[in-house]
Amino acid sequence: MGTLVGHIIPALALILLGLWHTINTIKSYLVKGPANFTVRFWYQFNTPLSRLKHLELVSILSFSVLAIFMQVLDFPHFQYAFKLDNFEHATMFIHLALFAGFSLSAELSDSLDLFSGFVGTLVSSVFSQELFLLHFHSTDHVGLEGHYHWLLQLIVLVSLVAAVAATAFPNNFTAALVLAITVIFQGCWFLNMGFALWFPAFVPEGCAMNLAKASGNDMLGAVTCSSKEAEFRARGLANLQFSWILSAILIFAGIVCLKLSRKCTIIERLEYERLQVKGADSTMADEVDEILTQQPLPPMLPTVELPTTVIVAEDIIAEAVAIVL
Repeated sequence: MGTLVGHIIPALALILLGLWHTINTIKSYLVKGPANFTVRFWYQFNTPLSRLKHLELVSILSFSVLAIFMQVLDFPHFQYAFKLDNFEHATMFIHLALFAGFSLSAELSDSLDLFSGFVGTLVSSVFSQELFLLHFHSTDHVGLEGHYHWLLQLIVLVSLVAAVAATAFPNNFTAALVLAITVIFQGCWFLNMGFALWFPAFVPEGCAMNLAKASGNDMLGAVTCSSKEAEFRARGLANLQFSWILSAILIFAGIVCLKLSRKCTIIERLEYERLQVKGADSTMADEVDEILTQQPLPPMLPTVELPTTVIVAEDIIAEAVAIVL
């Protein structure tokens, strides 16, 4: 990962993953409500194609396996070289692959709900191992580069705490949202580190990027500052970048919350009005039935009985007509 490309590719992957989880977490909370919300460590991809339903897990698993091979084979040289820093990076991706692989297997066997706690444990292990290997990294990050990595450890620590909280309290919206936001933050900080440490045009004033051959064709980069004042200024600039990036992410999360809540409010209002109209129609029908039930029916006309003399006279006339004919 000690190159600009080695920082940009994981950074973009983390940013996309964090954005996906942030939007889906907020949407799920607004749709289900506080009482029915449940933390999810991955989200299905809603598409008519059923094969793409598990796109997130498949992408994470594929990316992790590819990254492991690239680290072991020492990309871009593609030669086996036992380098501790490469194996440390590969170990981080191993835990990510374990999470994606188990979650995908549990989902395909319809047993994901039974092992949701273990899935949360695997997510926590991803961040715990990342923090462990960053803190005890074999490559000694000193100076400005060390300060950037120390700030990265703060982000990973918050991610670990949020993952543990989301596992222990599966209905906690705050823990789920903080976890998604810190994933975005990690991606943005990786991107910022790639440019600030590995792109000469973005190196702070008073500092310079040094390239030195370590072994073979491998190039290791480090930023050194010409004076204590320049290094102090560069560290302060890194702190400002840390705060600015976090502020931008929080602004984005706030906008998503407001946009989705407004959309859900409109849908709920339309549903409420539909139920109100349906209820009014039902009430009107009940009132009509009640009125018809309570109103007495009009009296029937009395049956007129003919007198007996009239009936006898009719019989005599009928017999006389029959004789004449």
